[in-house]
Amino acid sequence: MTGHAEHSHPLPDPTGPTEIRFVAEAEFAEWARANNTGFLRAQPYTADDLAKRRPRIDLSRTRGAFESGRCVATFRSFAQELTVPGGRSVASSAVSSVTVSPTHRRRGLLGRMMRADLAEAKERGEVVSTLIAAEYPIYGRYGFGPATSTAEWEVDVHRTGLDPRWSGPECGGRIDLVDAADLRKSGPELYERFRAHRPGAIDRGALWWEAETGATQYSFDPYRPAFFAVYRAPAGRGGQVEGLVGYRVDDNWGDAKQPLNTVQVSDLIATTPAAERALWHFLCSIDWVSKVRSGYRAPDDLLPDLLPDARAARAVTVADWLWVRVLDVVRALEARTYAAPGAGGGTVVLDVRDPLGLAGGRFRLEVAADGGGSCVPTAEEADLSLDVRELGALYLGGRSAVRMAALDLVTEGWAGAAARVDALFRTAREPWCPDVF
Repeated sequence: MTGHAEHSHPLPDPTGPTEIRFVAEAEFAEWARANNTGFLRAQPYTADDLAKRRPRIDLSRTRGAFESGRCVATFRSFAQELTVPGGRSVASSAVSSVTVSPTHRRRGLLGRMMRADLAEAKERGEVVSTLIAAEYPIYGRYGFGPATSTAEWEVDVHRTGLDPRWSGPECGGRIDLVDAADLRKSGPELYERFRAHRPGAIDRGALWWEAETGATQYSFDPYRPAFFAVYRAPAGRGGQVEGLVGYRVDDNWGDAKQPLNTVQVSDLIATTPAAERALWHFLCSIDWVSKVRSGYRAPDDLLPDLLPDARAARAVTVADWLWVRVLDVVRALEARTYAAPGAGGGTVVLDVRDPLGLAGGRFRLEVAADGGGSCVPTAEEADLSLDVRELGALYLGGRSAVRMAALDLVTEGWAGAAARVDALFRTAREPWCPDVF
């Protein structure tokens, strides 16, 4: 996740001794200390923490701002794959570990690091850059737009209307508790099947699964053991694993020593609606549990309507999540698919402004009957003029150009142009990124 940085437009680059450079091996411990400071973690890294964290970080993509040998700002990026509408993946430069120490804000440090990293990402041929913003106002000025949202629900188990004597999925499948080692074996393959059909999802490497299951732990972030369960399809469908869930349970017995425990979901993915329904019903049937917290889900998640009483699920969080910055307009728009063109046609000309000079220009997108897109630079009149920030927000299909027009974020070349863009770009389900990085 990206952390604290400047909130106002940065002042000119300082003429003092602050130097921004790639982090050398001998400087990694100092960089990690500064990163912890930026994320308000006072506990220092141990030697064991550093040994575990170091393999996760590519120093050729890791920057620090140094003043008299002390690191005062941190930044890194790494290679990522982002699923786009239609199921293809594009190469992304994922930005993370962004901090500026509170003593060095408003000196332009973030801007210098970000501009350099984005230019290098484009040179490498990465199609987009992504991040998850801890704070909203910072990243739009670098061309990032909020492309997905997240929501969280709290379920009042006793109000759901589910039979408390629930004994298993009605579809004939089954749910099995598994241990962490089992999940590390079956989880990656299931997630890849899930990711192929969910725009906004990103790849998960082996290190992700190790952290999620406690195989890798840090002193400053103690791992709480979790339960894991998988849903297996009926034997008639091959008994394949179609869903998984990781969850933790608190230990709340109330004033009268009655169980009032809450399940906190850390991860729930499913490749079929049957698996999703079965896993939520399972969580709501666990003895001694009165509430279920869903963890971060897509805003159009099925959860509330999988319950007999949808009002048992109360939304407690709705927020932006994955931000996207387009680096190559042609490759980005040709990678995804679109709604088949209707009577209005399947061609739109976009005039993209990019203050950083990385992806601006005018482009003609033509959508074929099968939903594939062809994109070329053009000198034609623009149907829609927009900043690269808004293009990033529209890219995965979860934002509305019509709404952006109402907010004066985009400009129509003719009345109805934004609606034409929405008809092509919008997806039937919200894009969703289930992870933080």
